[in-house]
Amino acid sequence: MTRETWATRIGFILAAVGSAVGLGNIWRFPWVAAENGGSAFLVVYLGIVLLVGVPGLLAEFVIGRRSNRSPAGALRSLSGSNVWGAWGLFYVFTAIALLSFYSVVGGWILRYLVESGLALAGSGPAYFADPGQYFGGVAAGFDAVGYHVLFLALTGIIVFAGVRRGIELGTKVMMPAVLVLLVALAAWAATQSGAAEAYAFYLRFDPSAIRQNFFGVLGPAAGQALFTLSLGAGTMVTYASYVGEDRSLAFDGTTIAVLNTLVGVLAGLVVFPLLFSLGISPGETGTGAGALFVGLAGAFSQLPGGTLIATAFFAVVTLAALSSSISMLEIPVAFLVDEYDLERRTAVAGVGALVVLTGSVCALDQSIFGFVAGTLVDVLLTAGLTAFLVFVGWVMGRDALDEFRSGAGEVATALSTPWLFAAGALLPVFLVFTLLTTFGMDARLGFWPTAATAAALAVVIFAGVRGEPEAA
Repeated sequence: MTRETWATRIGFILAAVGSAVGLGNIWRFPWVAAENGGSAFLVVYLGIVLLVGVPGLLAEFVIGRRSNRSPAGALRSLSGSNVWGAWGLFYVFTAIALLSFYSVVGGWILRYLVESGLALAGSGPAYFADPGQYFGGVAAGFDAVGYHVLFLALTGIIVFAGVRRGIELGTKVMMPAVLVLLVALAAWAATQSGAAEAYAFYLRFDPSAIRQNFFGVLGPAAGQALFTLSLGAGTMVTYASYVGEDRSLAFDGTTIAVLNTLVGVLAGLVVFPLLFSLGISPGETGTGAGALFVGLAGAFSQLPGGTLIATAFFAVVTLAALSSSISMLEIPVAFLVDEYDLERRTAVAGVGALVVLTGSVCALDQSIFGFVAGTLVDVLLTAGLTAFLVFVGWVMGRDALDEFRSGAGEVATALSTPWLFAAGALLPVFLVFTLLTTFGMDARLGFWPTAATAAALAVVIFAGVRGEPEAA
């Protein structure tokens, strides 16, 4: 079976940006920023995107383009080891776990968009009356299952159409629409009475806030960077496997990171002026998925033309959510197509049926949803990116450098060796440290013992990979 490729470079970039731009940017970013000091969080987050996110993104690109395979096939073929091939199944599991909760939240968004759109001809959406009670009534149950299935069906239709006619064409429409709508909403938000106060909270650089709480901000900023750049799940490996050799991975990766970060910052320029203009503190709106639906829905209800604004906003979030969910579904679909030579429609139907079941469990039980969307996903993404980085640095080695330099310009070529050192040695230590903090080790032992433990564990991992036989 002939393997598909991207038709254009912009198609690949927009698809990768679409994978990264989603709920993490428009829903999660503003509230994580609010919980962690606003501008202090923004500065640390941007630093991590540059120093950790971009090198990690390039590592996944190198693996994908070098192998022309989805993660499981890529790791096995490039290493000659069935052990690495088995580890590749980890990314199939991760993608299914991500999509299981993501499609539930996508269903919520779809419901709010439908409710807002239908209310344009009426007196206002039903959720305007009591946003908290409304969300509590629709967040779980059989209605949530129905919208989860509908959102998943929309995702499946796009992926079923293939790389060029489905994913590339869809993201070429969705991503410009997201950017245009967000810019328009940000321009409108700038006219609100609380805009100046919001910008001060969000954008004013305050070095003292960073010095006082750097390590408190570090963990959330790192988690946000991985989530929003779609790292650690194998998405970027899969997308890069459809890329030609003549393209600069460094240029494409930097472009994707910049566009993704721009969307996150734009979301803050919409959300914070809106909340401040209504006298609502960002910390009072709650966290998690409910923050989007309860906090902003309540704000929309107090604005002239609130129904129209709400419809536009939820349209943005729906498009962003779809652009991410199609990348999650593509991982297991590409695995089945590459490894078992299944027809794409058969693979989409099979994976879709599985996620209907797993997502329905999340839609019916909020405790399971919370675990999957929180702890499980954080651990899976961090462990997944760590493995990719170790693979690039300690298994591929010079092959990774050759792939990085293929199609690259002079500047990118000069940075290739420092990139490989950072990817193979420095960043895995940082990610292991982040993983340990997820389990609260820093709170029990303190920062330096946790950092020393992370370094020791990384050395053990390096030694184990280095000593692994290459034979399959």
